[in-house]
Amino acid sequence: MNDFGDERGGRTPSVRWAVGSLALSMLLSSLGVSIANVALPTLAQAFTASFQAVQWVVLAYLLAITTLIVSVGRLGDVMGHRRVLLAGISLFTGASILCGIAPALWMLIAARAVQGLGAAVLMALTMALVRETVPKERTGSAMGLLGTMSAIGTALGPSLGGVLIAGPGWRTIFLIMVPLGILNVLLAHRHLPADGRRAKTGRNGFDRLGTLLLGLTLAAYALAVTVGDGRFGWLNTALLLAAAFGGGLFVLAEARVVSPLIRLAAFRNAVLSSGLAMNALVSTVMMTTLVVGPFYLSRTLGLNEALVGVVMSIGPILSALSGVPAGRIVDRSGAPFAVIVGLTGMTAGSVALSVLPAMLGVAGYIAAIAVLTPGYQLFLAANNTAVMMDVGPEQRGVISGMLSLSRNLGLITGASVMGAVFAFASATTDITTASPEAVATGMQITFAVAAVLIVVAPVISIGSRALATRPPSSADVS
Repeated sequence: MNDFGDERGGRTPSVRWAVGSLALSMLLSSLGVSIANVALPTLAQAFTASFQAVQWVVLAYLLAITTLIVSVGRLGDVMGHRRVLLAGISLFTGASILCGIAPALWMLIAARAVQGLGAAVLMALTMALVRETVPKERTGSAMGLLGTMSAIGTALGPSLGGVLIAGPGWRTIFLIMVPLGILNVLLAHRHLPADGRRAKTGRNGFDRLGTLLLGLTLAAYALAVTVGDGRFGWLNTALLLAAAFGGGLFVLAEARVVSPLIRLAAFRNAVLSSGLAMNALVSTVMMTTLVVGPFYLSRTLGLNEALVGVVMSIGPILSALSGVPAGRIVDRSGAPFAVIVGLTGMTAGSVALSVLPAMLGVAGYIAAIAVLTPGYQLFLAANNTAVMMDVGPEQRGVISGMLSLSRNLGLITGASVMGAVFAFASATTDITTASPEAVATGMQITFAVAAVLIVVAPVISIGSRALATRPPSSADVS
């Protein structure tokens, strides 16, 4: 916290506590994702339900975030970032109570959807409030801290959830977030800067039609790449067509309303458009490690479940350790340079994952992850800083929401598309029965493809900056 101070460079306790409240918001939203995954077998037994049914405990949360994150960001721009964040934390906390006391599976799923709405607010407005809380020259450090807290939540969820389920029971994995939510409300209310006055213009309205169309479009796309248990059938095709149709209607609607949810002209800003594209690509590759890694470690290297869990936890731990240093590098070297360095590290890590495990086994896998993960954290801090640096306060919520949305879309796309690449490269229709040699081949080809995707990202970055004839200003995204 010692990197943060007031506009004159002085360090004040109030600013540090304000940044702490934003960090806690990010921790809660990521913990809400990871802590529930480990409980699915227990929930299936507790409610006498199928695994497909209890999966909606996770999907409802993720779908709520994906479909609503841009809209709640815009709501923060209209009504005030601090005010909406406080409402979001309160909603998240209240929904956590409902999750913990739910007597039926359908009530738990409904409560998780509400909790996901609260998490969407937390994700969208924490980045928006960074620029209102810390000096401009410390933005990178703050973004790095948010990345660290997100990684801690991801890493902590499975282990904490396992301990709670084995002890007090599954309900406590949701109730444990209640005191954290209450603390978050108190910190945010006490230390976050008050919302400034907003000019009463026609452009400050809330676009209800755009919100509905975007939500339905994103929901259709998210379902298209998640339903079907890995098989792409007629339902997936229909959902993708619905998403494409909804996207077209959304673009038409945004071109006609006075106060659009997303101003289409904003995409002429090279920093914003390239930042969103790179964010999606990079997130697709990071999901590949979660999809491919467990199969390779267990089937090819022969590790048992406990050791697979230990090795897979190394990535989130390294993310947590490298987030804050990455932010400091961004502040000292500048965001554009740090983006390229981060992407270079990710490219090297992807190539290493394609080569080193076959040569060195587990040690090679860990070494590659140790290169890939810090590169990702450096990219994330730099890209978020570059996009948010000069955005005006009237658009910080929606732009922050778009950044989080591009990351989420990359993650769910990565799980589907890169999983399909892995299965195709392994020359099998059922990866769980593939031979160790086939899985090894699939691993090498999949991460070679991942390296190519990462190479595309800096090309986007360099090309967009070459096309930009002037530094980005708030007018580009307001």
